[in-house]
Amino acid sequence: MLDAALTSIFGSAESLVAGVSTVDFLLCCLASIVLGAAVAAIYMFRHTYSKNFVVTLALLPLIVQMVITLVNGNLGAGIAVMGVFNLVRFRSIPGSAKDIGSVFLAMAIGLATGMGFIALAALFTVIVAVVNVGYVLSPFGKQKEPEKTLKITIPEDLEYGGVFDDVLGRYTDEHELVEVQTTNMGSLFQLEYAVRMKEPGLEKRMIDELRCRNGNLKIVCGRAAASKDVL
Repeated sequence: MLDAALTSIFGSAESLVAGVSTVDFLLCCLASIVLGAAVAAIYMFRHTYSKNFVVTLALLPLIVQMVITLVNGNLGAGIAVMGVFNLVRFRSIPGSAKDIGSVFLAMAIGLATGMGFIALAALFTVIVAVVNVGYVLSPFGKQKEPEKTLKITIPEDLEYGGVFDDVLGRYTDEHELVEVQTTNMGSLFQLEYAVRMKEPGLEKRMIDELRCRNGNLKIVCGRAAASKDVL
């Protein structure tokens, strides 16, 4: 009886929906709903989000599925739908790269379920979920700590060649002595290093160890651009 809902009142329709049974259509809808929720879960994993966007993302495969089911096999309807979507203007604030990627994922799943490839859509969702979790939990794409300038004041009689290398090696990924100059009428030397910390928040521990080597004289660590004005 519900099969009548899939029959056009215009008598015939050159689209996939004309040959789809109610059971198959509902099965595709169920798959779109479940996979849409999976897409939303993938998007929410360790990512800030709003409820409105998450709900929309979960519903998108179901909406795309319906559109694809209606226009599949009908070239004229497909061109008309493309024209309608071309008129839509999104006036909201542009989203992040992950927002855009999640929308494309949801549309791809809706396209697959709309054409009846439920197993393929499910497999694709699982693959994307596994890869997403792997990338998020791995250091892949992690931004390095910004380069900083470290200025160490030492007494003139201290042989500074390599004296701080072991300490800097423990707390920095990269360090290079870039400048040596005298200060305080030549009684002190100032060493300037370009360093890149291994992790944020290690500056105090590093400076505490350096103070034991330079006689507790002045040490400055700051942003490479800002530290030029210090001292």
